[in-house]
Amino acid sequence: MKNGVLLIGEPMGLLMAQSEGPLDTATGYTLAVAGAELNVAIGLTRLEHPVSYVTKLGTDPFGKVVLHCLEQNHIDNDCVYYSKTNTTGFMLKSLVSQGDPEIFYYRKGSAASTLSPDDIDRIDFTGYRLFHMTGIFPALSPTTLHASFYAMEKARQAGLTITFDPNLRPQLWESQDDMIKTLNQLASISDYVFPGEGEGEILCKSRDPKVIADFYLNLGVKAVMVKVGSRGAYVADHQHQALIAGFPVKHVVDTVGAGDGFAAGAISGLLEGLSLEECARRGNAIGALQVMSRGDNTGLPTRERLQSFMEKGE
Repeated sequence: MKNGVLLIGEPMGLLMAQSEGPLDTATGYTLAVAGAELNVAIGLTRLEHPVSYVTKLGTDPFGKVVLHCLEQNHIDNDCVYYSKTNTTGFMLKSLVSQGDPEIFYYRKGSAASTLSPDDIDRIDFTGYRLFHMTGIFPALSPTTLHASFYAMEKARQAGLTITFDPNLRPQLWESQDDMIKTLNQLASISDYVFPGEGEGEILCKSRDPKVIADFYLNLGVKAVMVKVGSRGAYVADHQHQALIAGFPVKHVVDTVGAGDGFAAGAISGLLEGLSLEECARRGNAIGALQVMSRGDNTGLPTRERLQSFMEKGE
């Protein structure tokens, strides 16, 4: 795994409503698996990059579903731990024909929320090349907050490249001020940050991608890729900046997971030594593919499908 990616986060069971309308009117659900970091992990393995996933599961049906998902997607589970007392989280997602779906979480007190610095001490960070985290994991509990900073420090000490996606979940934080302060502190420890323009409005007080990029560059990160929806992504490092156009989307089916798809594309590009612009272009392509699929990660492409889409729009 010397060239591998290490991710940390909470995977959850996903129940997708089979009929349109509010969740309380749904009469049936389809079972799947969700989680921002898990989506990135799946995206990377489909692009043939080795991935190891740090999490904690309950010894329950949802935990088994997650484990099967990891195995099916060739994600290393050596850093998957288990709780005998806490269960695996899960979520409900509505079916919509336009706009964002309604989502409801059952994750408070989950097994993943008990991950602690002691669990981080069990990981050999020197076996990896890149560490990725989102702003969701530190929001789960006080112990995961401490584990987040500790994991970042261990990754930095081991010489790993660190990528960070703020991935705001305001409902998980005690206050917006805590969220802003913590996520910007974590971003400042990172090498590459992937905020969206809407997240920038909260974290940096501006939707202007240049202002957002400058904010994080001034914190000391190497480069920033700001997701600007259908317009693509604005990329900037300390030498230059550029707007990388997005790919046309024939029909938006589900917006969930688009940012995770972008992260998978950008990270894979970094691992392959692509330029910042090429990384963002790949991220844009995978984000476009993902919104044309309903599942949180079913639209994530293989290398062949990605190449075909980027070359021919197929």
